Amino acid sequence: MTGEFDLKALLAERGGERYELHARHLNHQLPRMLHTIGFDRVYERAEGAHFWDADGNDYLDMLAGFGVMGLGRHHPVVRQALHDVLDAQLADLTRFDCQPLPGLLAERLLAHSPHLDRVFFGNSGTEAVETALKFARYATGRPRIVYCAHAFHGLTTGSLSVNGEKGFRDGFAPLLPDTAIELGDLDALERELRKGDVAGFVVEPIQGKGVHETPPGFLRAAQELLHRHGALLIADEVQTGLGRTGDFYAYQHEDGVEPDLVCVAKALSGGYVPVGATLGKDWIFKKVYSSMDRVLVHSASFGANAQAMTAGLAVLSVMEAEDTVAHVRRTGDLLAGRLRELVPRYELLKEIRGRGLMIGIEFGRPTSLGLRSRWTMLQAARKGLFAQMVVVPLLQRHHILTQVSGDHLEVIKLIPPLVVDEADVERFVTAFTAVMDDAHAGGGLMWDFGKTLVKQAVAQR
Repeated sequence: MTGEFDLKALLAERGGERYELHARHLNHQLPRMLHTIGFDRVYERAEGAHFWDADGNDYLDMLAGFGVMGLGRHHPVVRQALHDVLDAQLADLTRFDCQPLPGLLAERLLAHSPHLDRVFFGNSGTEAVETALKFARYATGRPRIVYCAHAFHGLTTGSLSVNGEKGFRDGFAPLLPDTAIELGDLDALERELRKGDVAGFVVEPIQGKGVHETPPGFLRAAQELLHRHGALLIADEVQTGLGRTGDFYAYQHEDGVEPDLVCVAKALSGGYVPVGATLGKDWIFKKVYSSMDRVLVHSASFGANAQAMTAGLAVLSVMEAEDTVAHVRRTGDLLAGRLRELVPRYELLKEIRGRGLMIGIEFGRPTSLGLRSRWTMLQAARKGLFAQMVVVPLLQRHHILTQVSGDHLEVIKLIPPLVVDEADVERFVTAFTAVMDDAHAGGGLMWDFGKTLVKQAVAQR
């Protein structure tokens, strides 16, 4: 055999250099950030909603790779399916045939989306959004897209054009024609539609940044306005789709909502093979692909590859067999309910919101003098530091990985693997309670760490 490659030997020899390699060859700020907040752990293996470090410590994952690990890590059914497709040695990506797996996955996805007809497969969430933007503009013949303030739809140039976070957009102009409105502002949406140049409105049914739901009735009313003005409703379900919120899609929480285009990705991968999908109505696809001359007018080199399609099929099979959506609804209600019981107990705890296993924990200004002075100190340095003060001890002392829900936000977002169980819920609530007890005690390691964060925030100005 020529070209032998021993992965285990390579990792055994060079795995200890992981942070140095990143600092030298990749984004040098990532290891710097991880060292600063004490997240520079060495994780050795993972399964389900847990992973273990080099010392054998068990960590609970409440982040799921930003939502990618919907079924947790290394689900046996998905693993076996990928072994099977590799062993099959399919004639994949010839570009001039029609393999069965893309059609089968499209059929399976569309069964959960009965008002939609066709699917385009790409490689990521941002690619799914790019596809929706292109299709909406071509199908309507209009240039402009409306989106919501604080939205996140991806970081490639098209999806960045509908990204509501200034920090991501700075320095990358000019972008596509776009206009932001506040989430839930129907009057603002109608004002933009009256101008006659809007192709579509792209919206997350629950915004990832801050975990804000669309107001009741908003999506249905927006859909009616859009269609009245000849524009399209685009639902970005990249993070919220595939059961995350307790329904297959988050827009299904509201009766009568049938988006013209729907974007999914993340959990469809099974945590293994990047994949994105844009689902849409038949007339939109037929307008884009209007002739044989336009057969490749929108495509992706690795789109619909056999490994990605197999991962997606295995994920949907597991979800249906294990009734994942119902499990999410039960577990999410339990977690949110337990956390809401803590709100009256802690003055620093403002609100618990979200659906299913997409939960936002928001902190707010306390009333007591001692805590208020400490809170004010943090806010003066940089908004969002208190939430970071909670995230760090959850990892360092309790071995639970969480995330702050956006820059300058006092919100922690919980998006665990959809397979978390009651024991995981109890573990998180117990740890979170201990951290909040420490914060309200007014001293200890947590506030000492807060002082360190303040110094670093001031130094970076």
